[in-house]
Amino acid sequence: MVFHTFLNLSLDFSMATVVHAIFSLSFFQTLLFQRCPRYVQPQNLTQNLTSVSEFFLLGLSDDPELQPLLCVLFLSMYLITVLGNLLIIQAVTSDSHLHTPMYFFLSNLSLADIGFISSTVPNMIVNIQTHSRVISCEGCLTQMSIFILFGGMDCTLLTAMAYDRFAAICQPLHYTAIMNPCLCCSLVLASFLVSLLESQVHNLIVLQLTCFKDVEISNFFCDPSLLHDLACSDSVTNNIVMYFVGTIFSFLPLSGILFSYYKILSSILRIPSTGGKYKAFSTCGSHLAVVCLFYGTGLGMYLISAISQSPRKDVTASVVYTVVTPMLNPFIYSLRNRDIKRAMWKLLSKIISP
Repeated sequence: MVFHTFLNLSLDFSMATVVHAIFSLSFFQTLLFQRCPRYVQPQNLTQNLTSVSEFFLLGLSDDPELQPLLCVLFLSMYLITVLGNLLIIQAVTSDSHLHTPMYFFLSNLSLADIGFISSTVPNMIVNIQTHSRVISCEGCLTQMSIFILFGGMDCTLLTAMAYDRFAAICQPLHYTAIMNPCLCCSLVLASFLVSLLESQVHNLIVLQLTCFKDVEISNFFCDPSLLHDLACSDSVTNNIVMYFVGTIFSFLPLSGILFSYYKILSSILRIPSTGGKYKAFSTCGSHLAVVCLFYGTGLGMYLISAISQSPRKDVTASVVYTVVTPMLNPFIYSLRNRDIKRAMWKLLSKIISP
């Protein structure tokens, strides 16, 4: 009962905090980025210096006949993602059997996935409808901040979920004491604050750039790595800071996940019965599938960007990472988890029945 009340209050707090943070972040960015780095005309690198007021997103395709199809396709994917994640959040909050730490983290992960896809796809759909690829400097940096914020929350929440599975399998007798409501909320709050710090560090790195050699971004959103590549000079300090930040905020969560699953696998192998091993590992199946999908597509996106010289391949990899992955997460959890399926059927029956 205590965790039930705490769960509802925490989810309300999480949603309110994230929404407030987005509006506050947008206002903060507008004030901070009144003077963006300059754009250097490629014909003459010493003259015609002007302040960058906007960037141009190259988008997915230049073919005008494909634009309506792309609009319908991505609008459908966006709606499926939002509705799927909202269904998971509602199913968890409405079913008392799901008021546990694992599903509390899952609800927050669904909220982060909604924010993650909402940072890129709606703007792309508007650009397709208005036949415009222009995004202001402030809008670009704000989009980059929100993208990194929710992407970072995905990383850290997946790490918290791995720790939850570690505590459940390796310390079953002390699980309730370890994963108490206070710790669960602290982990979610820490996830948000760490991700917010990461997004602002990236923005500060961009603000240190003195000029850009181009204003065309070969993607459908303001990709942080592409924005850094547009810098006129190759600043060693900025690159060191950027890679250091990437290592801290990406490698450490992944290391925590790998260490948790190493301990989980060691504990499962010590279980004598095959049925016991399967039952223990089945509780990690959905989470492990989401981890592989998230980090696999993310790593693939940056490897393709580093190896390939084709902007279209980079865009395709970005679509998989930023659109397909958040859309598949609700299906993975709902199809592989009997508790979620039962709660969602119960919720849908309440909605459909008068």
